[in-house]
Amino acid sequence: MIHEVDEALRDLVRGQIGSPDVEVVFDAPTRDWAARRNAPTVNLYLYDIREDLKRRSRGRQNVYGEEGEVVSRGLPPRYFKLSYLISAWTQRPEDEHRLLATLLHCFLRHEALPAAGLGPELSATGLPVPLTIALPPPEDRAFADVWSALGGELKPSLDLVVSAPVAVGPLYEAGPPVEEGLVLHLDDTRAPAAEPGPAAGEGGTRAPRRHKR
Repeated sequence: MIHEVDEALRDLVRGQIGSPDVEVVFDAPTRDWAARRNAPTVNLYLYDIREDLKRRSRGRQNVYGEEGEVVSRGLPPRYFKLSYLISAWTQRPEDEHRLLATLLHCFLRHEALPAAGLGPELSATGLPVPLTIALPPPEDRAFADVWSALGGELKPSLDLVVSAPVAVGPLYEAGPPVEEGLVLHLDDTRAPAAEPGPAAGEGGTRAPRRHKR
């Protein structure tokens, strides 16, 4: 799943920049890496992976066929947030800023990764792959700490977060649809109850009353 997100991001960035001279890489932007770089580069460094708990759902979900029938059932996918630190590397800070502005406009126009660029694993879920750009960092993490951990100097950068669905558990085939309604057959073999005789005043006769002497 992670490699499919990488390829989708690479295609999206390359299509936006439109210049074959700008490289798109996923290397850690350490001090040594920066010293070896010799071409204009956009770096998308994956620095954090964690589950997106806000998107977790319970129970089972249905998978529907072409005619709208349920063909299988399984556990709902779970989303994982992939956080990328996007930085631009050129000989001039002004060129780096232009690249960052271009990338910012690119990701602002997309609320999710384009479906046409998704790999087979992400496409199989049939779900969108949402993304956010340049949101405030969580309270437990600062971008300056990321650059410090890399051993490099702080640079202007964009924080891109992609929430990718991951299928969990197998799918179970659903049984065939019911084509007839429920039919209930009753077999009552009990003997019929005796009918009560007519009551007095309803066409019957009453036994004569005997008087005592």
